[in-house]
Amino acid sequence: MAGPIAPGVKVGVGLLLACGVITAALAMGLRQSLGLFLAPMTQAQGWSASGFAFAIALQVLVNGLTQPLWGQMADRIGGRTVIMIGASLQVVALVGMAFSDSLFWFTFFAGVVMGCAVSAAGMPVVMASLTRLLPERLRGRATGLGTAGSSFGQFLVVPLVAFGISGAGWQVAMLVIAGVSLLMIPLALPLNDQAAKPVAGAPAEEKAGVALRRALGDPTFWFLSFGFFVCGMHVSFMAVHLPGFVASCHLPLGVGAAAISLIGLFNVVGSLTAGELSSRWKRRELLVIIYAARGVLMGGFLMVDKTTTSVLVFSAIMGLLWLSTVPPTVALCARNSAPAGWRRSSGWSSSATRSAASPAPGWAA
Repeated sequence: MAGPIAPGVKVGVGLLLACGVITAALAMGLRQSLGLFLAPMTQAQGWSASGFAFAIALQVLVNGLTQPLWGQMADRIGGRTVIMIGASLQVVALVGMAFSDSLFWFTFFAGVVMGCAVSAAGMPVVMASLTRLLPERLRGRATGLGTAGSSFGQFLVVPLVAFGISGAGWQVAMLVIAGVSLLMIPLALPLNDQAAKPVAGAPAEEKAGVALRRALGDPTFWFLSFGFFVCGMHVSFMAVHLPGFVASCHLPLGVGAAAISLIGLFNVVGSLTAGELSSRWKRRELLVIIYAARGVLMGGFLMVDKTTTSVLVFSAIMGLLWLSTVPPTVALCARNSAPAGWRRSSGWSSSATRSAASPAPGWAA
């Protein structure tokens, strides 16, 4: 399908999907690689692991608190501008982190600035901008593709960053990541630069306060937020501490990076499958199955011996469930919200993910 798909949009589905998927891949891959810097940075700077983990925890908290604000801003000025702002902030944050000579400044750049960056240029804004431009029959599939693309970015970027750290040092690797972040700016160009113009005869756009009150009074919103709350604890805790946990089990250092990378690879399959099922099956039941499977998997992993095989098998299965919650959740937000408020609604739900996740990086530090 190559024609325009929304009023005022003159690019085809293929280009929109490509830009959205690659943007999500870069955003997720670069963000998930930050845990690899814990050991070399703390050793080189003489910082404690808990200090580094606090900065990441603050980043996740700031991400959660600012997610609804960026979502509302995207509804007003367009997703493209917000994503570009986020990419620029990410460059500033990474350069600041690379040259921080004290834990205070590292915490500021890694926690506050990077938290705003990953919120503005993160999955909720990118995917909501993409789904807003697509017909309803393609939204679940597009979200699955975007989530799968972000996971492939994790699979591809994390090993490259690990290779860069070992070959050129952590500071050079972080500056290279900052440079790569600039690619998100041109990739955001097709993703709707301005808010949708009102259509004659259409109801007036719902104000943010009214939309929030309506969402808080809707049980579905609370159920989705609590689900994302749990999801955030799982994802953030493992992204930061799984490599360190693997090392504490006296396994080779490469196993930790391989575990994170394998999660990203298998999440491609999980996200695509969840995207397709979201278009064909009841999203509520799909979310129940995904969350229940996560609990069974993590409980089983705690009870088995920690070997290279068990870690990699765990990572592969967890990858199938990693971000497979996103397509059905975004689809439910889109169904229950006015079209102009999808980003706002998904941003509020995603805020629960980050708020829950914020303590998780520090628990094992």
